[in-house]
Amino acid sequence: MIRHCVFLNVRPDHDPVEFASVFDGLAALCDGLANTSGFVAGPNRDFEGKSRGFASGFTIDFEDAEALQIYADHPKHKALGGRLVAQCTNGPAGIMVFDLDVPSAG
Repeated sequence: MIRHCVFLNVRPDHDPVEFASVFDGLAALCDGLANTSGFVAGPNRDFEGKSRGFASGFTIDFEDAEALQIYADHPKHKALGGRLVAQCTNGPAGIMVFDLDVPSAG
């Protein structure tokens, strides 16, 4: 399983309504894709003080790298990603992605 982790350094002047709308769109997209589950988004509480400005993020679980690629290539993902980039400090530089190869649950 691939756990797609996306960390966001959100602009101080970002639009909270637009930001929430992008997350809603990503959740809906994930609900409609095969071999994709577990979209979770929220603020970073940074209890250890090590997040360097990445104040928000989300994760999505994919059955395999092929399912992740289908998501990455999807036109809705590309459109939502563009909207998300616009909400981040320094555009694309304000987004950090980790794709973790983790054992499947169960």
